[in-house]
Amino acid sequence: MDLNGAAAIISGGASGLGEATARELARIGATVVIADVNADRGKTIADELGGVFAHTDVSDEASVQAAVDAAVATGKPLRGVINSAGIGWASRTVGRDGSPHDLASYRRVIDINLIGTFNLMRIGAAAMAKTEPADEDGARGVVINTASVAGIEGQTGQVAYSASKGGIIGMTLPAARDLAAIGVRVLTICPGIIDTPIYGSGPEAEAFKAKLSAPVPFPKRMGQASEFAQLVRSLIENDYMNGEVIRFDGGIRFQPK
Repeated sequence: MDLNGAAAIISGGASGLGEATARELARIGATVVIADVNADRGKTIADELGGVFAHTDVSDEASVQAAVDAAVATGKPLRGVINSAGIGWASRTVGRDGSPHDLASYRRVIDINLIGTFNLMRIGAAAMAKTEPADEDGARGVVINTASVAGIEGQTGQVAYSASKGGIIGMTLPAARDLAAIGVRVLTICPGIIDTPIYGSGPEAEAFKAKLSAPVPFPKRMGQASEFAQLVRSLIENDYMNGEVIRFDGGIRFQPK
C-alpha cells in the first residue's frame, strides 16, 4: 500500500510512538490526522506536518467518528489507521494489604487500550470500504494496532494492562478475516521496552531506563520510536503481510517481575 497522496489516522499521534509514526508517514507523502486528547501538542505537530488535528477520545464513538470524518474531509482516500493511543497501569489483583484491584481503573485501561483500538479500527475500516480499490488486488487500506509484549507475557501488577494488550493480539486474525472482504489488512505490533517521553529525562530517568533495557539480548538498549515508525511503514508497504502479530522487542522475554 502506497500512502503517498492518501490519508492516515494516527491515534495517540501527539507523542511517543504515535508522533514518530505520524512524522514518518508524512515524510512519505501521507496526509496525517493526529487523533489525540492533547490539543496543544497535537495541533502543533499537525501544523508542522501539513496534517489535521482531531481532538479524540478513542473510547468514545462520536469522538472517533469525528476523527474519521476529518480524515475523509481532507479529500484524500483513507488508507491507513494506526492505533497507538494507550495508557499504562500497575496494580496487583490483590494488593499486599489484602485489598482487591480497583475495578474502575481496570475498566479505564480496557476502555482506552482495547475498546479504543477496536473503536477506531471498525469506524476507520468502514470509511476505507467506501474508497475505490488502490490496486488490482482490491486493496483499500491497512490497520496497524499497537499491543505489547506484556500482552503475551505480562509481569506482576500488569493484569489490567496485559488484558487490554492481549485482547488486541487476540482480535488481530479474526479482524483480518472480517475485513478481507473489503480489502483491508490488519496487523499488530507488540513493542517491548521503547524509549519514549513517558520515562522523563535526567540522570535518574537514564538509570531507570538502563535497568529496564538490561535484559534485552541485542541490541543492548531500548528501542527507538523512529524504529517503531519504520516498522509501521514497512508493514503498510508490504502487501502480503496480513493477520500477523509482530514482536518488536530486541529479543527480550519478560520475567515475572
